Amino acid sequence: MRSIVQAGIVVTPTASGPRVFRDHAIVIDDGVITRFAPSAEVSTAESAGAEIIDARKHVVIPGLINTHHHLYQSLTRCLPAVQDAPLFDWLTTLYGRWRHVTYEAVRAAASVSIAELLLSGCTTTSDHFYLFPPASDVRIEAVIEAAQALGIRIHACRGSMTVGASKGGLPPDDCTEPEERVLDDSRRAIERFHDPSSYSMCRIDLAPCAPFNVSSELLRDTAALARAHGVRLHTHAAETLDEERYCRERFGMRPIEFLQHHNFLGPDVYLAHCVHLNDTDIATLARTRTAVAHCPCSNMRLASGIAPIRRLLDARVTVGIGVDGSSSNDGGNVLAEARQALLLQRVNGGVAGLRTAEAFELATVGGAACLGRDRLGRIAEGMAADLALFRADDIAFAGAIAQDPLGALVLCHAPRADKVMVRGRTVVEAGRIVSTDQEKLSDALNSLAASAFG
Repeated sequence: MRSIVQAGIVVTPTASGPRVFRDHAIVIDDGVITRFAPSAEVSTAESAGAEIIDARKHVVIPGLINTHHHLYQSLTRCLPAVQDAPLFDWLTTLYGRWRHVTYEAVRAAASVSIAELLLSGCTTTSDHFYLFPPASDVRIEAVIEAAQALGIRIHACRGSMTVGASKGGLPPDDCTEPEERVLDDSRRAIERFHDPSSYSMCRIDLAPCAPFNVSSELLRDTAALARAHGVRLHTHAAETLDEERYCRERFGMRPIEFLQHHNFLGPDVYLAHCVHLNDTDIATLARTRTAVAHCPCSNMRLASGIAPIRRLLDARVTVGIGVDGSSSNDGGNVLAEARQALLLQRVNGGVAGLRTAEAFELATVGGAACLGRDRLGRIAEGMAADLALFRADDIAFAGAIAQDPLGALVLCHAPRADKVMVRGRTVVEAGRIVSTDQEKLSDALNSLAASAFG
């Protein structure tokens, strides 16, 4: 089926940087953009029989890409016990709640987190799900089912924790898995759900949680398994000084050195956070073409520090935006995260710390590159028809749109998207999720969080 979006304003990355186009049409056939041209150049014959989407009062952008999340963490959003805790204290407190997760709890929480992302204009997310207590019925299907029901593209990261407190790790033993089980289930997830095609809606990445809760053997074995099946690798790295001290004391290496030693760097790897990097670390990431998922709000919320994004970009390291989990960000808005990235880099780096256009690229083509998705993140022929439409007349943009639509998107407090399309299918209409009742999702999660995770 053909659809044509008649857009008043389009903002999209191009080979020469983000550009603003006015009065353009986006022709969509079977979920793919087949033409992007001035509206006057789209012929009557091309429009015959097509669904015409009037976006003349909208700003249209490519669907935003979130490169790091823990969708299940909506279960413990704003938990008072960890509102003022740094990462390690935050984790050790929350493990006591998370050990009680169930399949239905994870699916409910993931549904809420995904709905929030879609409403912000995000059309692709990575989810790092590493919590599989042996006593629980949790499987990665809980996350995938939520993504399929709401219509978002997902990189479902089959994570793992195998080193508990009795072996020197951070999580309690009953939150960890046997390593053989991790590898067997990772293989099962890839074989059942991974779709490597260009416009895939679901891919599986493999993602040991962190150096403080998995073994060296599991890192190596997971990397080998991922590469044997052609899937990507993901983990947390260099997030806090506590993590750096742990790695130095236990392994005699800094976190990036540790990952390099275990063959866990490369063009098929993207690392969350990378806050505490020295010059050697940055050079290593650049040389190995390892990507970084930058999570500024979470890094500020947990007092982890400021990631050296300017230095990473100058070294030509691929960087995308991640909102991180809802227990350390308390929200899931990718444009808001890009704005925070810009502001945070300017705290120490001045106005050149991060430019407006660069912040927009982090949320679009940067994220696509992190996830290895060359058909996402831009509006152009051959790209996936993933689009986010914002009302140009929304009060949040008033005055700014007239000056610069790109600046309005990044610098203003962006409102909810009015319409969102994934693979040409509308998943948000008039600021509401199409496939479900938002209020019911919210009420169900509130009840669950209060009764079982408070």
